[in-house]
Amino acid sequence: MPAETHTEGAPMDRAGVFELIKEQLADILEIDPGQISESSSFAEDLDADSLALIELVEALEEEFSERTVGFRIEDEDLEDLRTVRDAVDYVFAKLGAG
Repeated sequence: MPAETHTEGAPMDRAGVFELIKEQLADILEIDPGQISESSSFAEDLDADSLALIELVEALEEEFSERTVGFRIEDEDLEDLRTVRDAVDYVFAKLGAG
């Protein structure tokens, strides 16, 4: 059985990562995706509590583990993700490193 690092599907670009994060966040927070921009702060602008961020992390890990084997957002990195841009940059960097 070959050890694959990527599954089927084209590599995701940064805009694709942003769209996916925006969709997941809108679903979790039950808001219009149009309210979410890269400069949105999770706490101040989107009123997302720590539970919402944990839900987002779980959703992203599930989504990206289908694309990149072993994709994981480390707990200690979570406190550095304050804005949507932080999350997009983090996920995009992790995908590139995979």
